[in-house]
Amino acid sequence: MTERQVERWWRLRRSQDKPSTLVKFCENMWRFTFYLYNFSYGLFILWEKEWLWDIDQCYIGYPHQGLTNDIWWYYMISAAFYWALTFSQFWDVRRKDFWQMFVHHIATILLLSFSWVCNLHRIGTLVLLVHDCADIFLDAAKAAKYANYQRLCDSIFAGFTVLWIVSRLVVYPFYIIWSTSIRAPMLLPMFPAYYIFNSLLCLLLGLHMVWTWLILQVAYKAISAGQVNYSSFSKISYIFCLSSLEYRFLTT
Repeated sequence: MTERQVERWWRLRRSQDKPSTLVKFCENMWRFTFYLYNFSYGLFILWEKEWLWDIDQCYIGYPHQGLTNDIWWYYMISAAFYWALTFSQFWDVRRKDFWQMFVHHIATILLLSFSWVCNLHRIGTLVLLVHDCADIFLDAAKAAKYANYQRLCDSIFAGFTVLWIVSRLVVYPFYIIWSTSIRAPMLLPMFPAYYIFNSLLCLLLGLHMVWTWLILQVAYKAISAGQVNYSSFSKISYIFCLSSLEYRFLTT
């Protein structure tokens, strides 16, 4: 074989390990379906729960708070989904962010398990609800991109940008973290396990802030380079919206 033929063979061999566009589309449609269902189900069962409208109810009466079947299913379905993602990574096509996603799934499972064991399911359901809403638009936009509906993808990402900022950088820190850090010590005596749980929530907030800073740096460099046209503006909005764990949308 000539050198040219060997190079061509290596390119074909490497491309076999990359997931096809159809595989990526199906994966994101599956996640979009799950997040849409899980968020809708969570919103439906929490709509009449008192702690959705008054977050102080997450702590009043603790730890003697009843557990209904709908909350049990909400937790079990969410935990099962992340367990499935964790195991499926080992026989799916190996991605560049394999270990990043693996650590993310394990951390999510630990948070769910820890809040369940400590009977902190009320605040746990609010955390799930806040984080699931933005993921719906993220996977929908990815699926639209893989289907070559660029304008639809841009429109979905415009809504995702607003929802990301409101849910992850406004509601989560100024409503949930403020509640666990300020209101909880006022309403119930603290115990060591609660400090661990609250520290994990604050760590998640810190990661969101770091990811946002890195994303803004990329966006600033793109603007400084003078490449601000329609396509590059859309790309900047994508980068701004994605966390480092979801960055393969632009790199794969």
